[in-house]
Amino acid sequence: MRGYFRSYASLAALTAMALAPGGAQAQESGGLEEIFITAQRRTENLQEVPITVNTLSGESMRDIFVAGEDIRALSARIPSLNIESSNGRVAPRFYIRGLGNTDFDLAASQPVSVIVDDVVLENVVLKSTPIFDVDRVEVLKGPQGTLFGRNTPAGIVKFDTRRPTMEPEGYGTVSYGNRNTFTAEGAFSGPLVEDKVAMRISGLIQRRDDYIDNAFTGEENALGGFREFATRIQLLLKPTDEFEALARFHYRDLEGTSAVFRANIFTPGSNDLNANFDRETVFFDAGNDDLGMNNPQAYDGWGANLQLTYDFGFASLISISAFETTQGSSLGDIDGGFVGENSFFDPFNPPTEVFPDTIAFPSQTRDGIDDLDQFTQEIRLASNQDGPLNWQVGFFYFDSDLQTTTDVFFFPPVPRTTLRQTNESWALFGQAAYDVTDLLTVTAGIRYTEDDKSFSGVATNFPVDDIDVSDEKVTWDVALNYQVAETVNLYTRVARGFRAPTIQARDVAFFGAPSAADSETVISFEVGAKTELFDNRLRLNVAGFYYEIKDQQLTAAGGGGNFIRLLNADKGVGFGFEADATFVFTENFTGTVGFSWVDTELQDDDLELQVCDSDLCTPLDPIVRLEDEFDFDGNLVDVNRFVSVDGNPFPQAPEYTLYVTLNYEQPISDGGALFAQTDWFLQGRTNFFLYESEEYFSNNTFEGGLKAGYRHNDGQYEFAFFARNITDEDNAKGGIDFNNLTGFVNEPRTFGLQFTAQFN
Repeated sequence: MRGYFRSYASLAALTAMALAPGGAQAQESGGLEEIFITAQRRTENLQEVPITVNTLSGESMRDIFVAGEDIRALSARIPSLNIESSNGRVAPRFYIRGLGNTDFDLAASQPVSVIVDDVVLENVVLKSTPIFDVDRVEVLKGPQGTLFGRNTPAGIVKFDTRRPTMEPEGYGTVSYGNRNTFTAEGAFSGPLVEDKVAMRISGLIQRRDDYIDNAFTGEENALGGFREFATRIQLLLKPTDEFEALARFHYRDLEGTSAVFRANIFTPGSNDLNANFDRETVFFDAGNDDLGMNNPQAYDGWGANLQLTYDFGFASLISISAFETTQGSSLGDIDGGFVGENSFFDPFNPPTEVFPDTIAFPSQTRDGIDDLDQFTQEIRLASNQDGPLNWQVGFFYFDSDLQTTTDVFFFPPVPRTTLRQTNESWALFGQAAYDVTDLLTVTAGIRYTEDDKSFSGVATNFPVDDIDVSDEKVTWDVALNYQVAETVNLYTRVARGFRAPTIQARDVAFFGAPSAADSETVISFEVGAKTELFDNRLRLNVAGFYYEIKDQQLTAAGGGGNFIRLLNADKGVGFGFEADATFVFTENFTGTVGFSWVDTELQDDDLELQVCDSDLCTPLDPIVRLEDEFDFDGNLVDVNRFVSVDGNPFPQAPEYTLYVTLNYEQPISDGGALFAQTDWFLQGRTNFFLYESEEYFSNNTFEGGLKAGYRHNDGQYEFAFFARNITDEDNAKGGIDFNNLTGFVNEPRTFGLQFTAQFN
């Protein structure tokens, strides 16, 4: 496979890092350590920021990703955060407090932004960036339109990677598990010129063998594996105390299996996985001489950014220039089954039982990015002086050029469709925080944004008109933080955000017209308390929130042609509460608990959608009309059902999420200790689509992880056993409703051994 030589050469370097000698500082015993974040583009104590922010450390993320997981593994590990994908390891879909977008196209727009090292990753493939050598992730909840711009009405998932250091340091970790699952991650940082120039090199390798058999072709171990390689190189120059330049370059290469769709794993009238489901077996009949079969996926890309900082004394001027590019494709047997003796069922008399081969017609589709180029530029001036006033002002520019191609292999196949979308946006923004008293701080910000998008058909099956949409909006936020006691802060925040107009044109490949949606605007209200109790042995943060969305952008996906149609609902409403606690039971026993409850509702009396075309699903919403469907010869072939979705919950919005971690360490010698840690999440009812049915939802799903082993020399070396999805739960994560009762599920149980070493 492409890139293997490079990957294994890098593996040798990572292994060398893991074996490097050196010391490691032990964690201080006693109370909880302070957490510092950059949610407001400056370093602050988490407990003093008037925004609901949850964090995970880089070490915690390494434990979550130990079995080769991708960014979706963060789902449910933070209250109100849900992540899923029908494109495998690329194009994840993010939801915060119930608000997200189920659009599966590569040109989709989302209300959750992913930011790495202050660079926005707008496209859905860029959002699947591999996570390695990360200092922490911060999840900012609610509209972030002032400092981070449009397309953040739900919030932000923000990663800060580890910077180069002027002192030598590094780490390496290697794990091996069942299905030949292998992960290696490491980094080395140190000076090139003492106190002036430093470099950091880090890398990641993840792989797994194919383990799923294709029972239709008789091929064993046909799909399910992956191989991913990523690296990051950073160069820090600090010639004077006033000036700093930080250049970063990163690269990614992915090959493997895209989402594995499984035909008819639901039975009409039930959301339970039925006897058709076998985690290690599929029935894929779709193939193409040029493209192959068994859902292959391949992407590669790179990016570079340059951050310049000059300290004028009273303020610092920061410039961030960034470029990102990627290309690749995913092919899928969308129906997830094969045409057999039970196929071509009568839509007017659908079967009461379904089989893997109950397929109305076969379908295979490849979607790919021919080329994506994204350029961003930010210039920001931020105050440095001590005193009651902190402020920052700035300018932001965004430019993206995306060309996608869709190959449709229905019977008969149709010519490929190539589309182009461009997006240009710019903004001016400012924010100030003022200490009215020693106890009361007021923070306010405002941003003006212009956003322009255009669509054109490069190669289409029929003439398609170009589409241009644009808008300009003012977003803002106001927050109060009041310190009622030394370790208790109360805050309230009101914020306005928006998602820019969106164009969706994938349906052109299926002889459908493109669609567009107007901007959606969000007003959010929240109140919260951040506390540290019992001599700093308990950190307890709670928040309540309410938000209203005007002209909510929705994606009607699926139906008879597996179409994607954009529309605006009159209104959407969400409210709920969140709580997270970190505690120290004893010096050796710690843990965390995170909980969220969210209630969402679509509010539009005229909002009607088509439900599953196969007539196998059982809609719970009132049917408001029927529409006859005819073939090319004028014969009636189906009657499509349309339902009202007014009052329904948002799709992929779990009613509740509970996440618990426990960590215990027992010293057994000078510098040596045994340890054990476990983590579990539980998610409530989660509807997959805009309409509700008896089949397409999940409820009370859970997963757990375990890690146990021995730490030597105060944690410098670590040997451990790990298991992810330790009880091997089979949890449906989503569905496809256009052809049959198809679904896709979570990752299987993976267990193995891990070795980690660090030095400084």
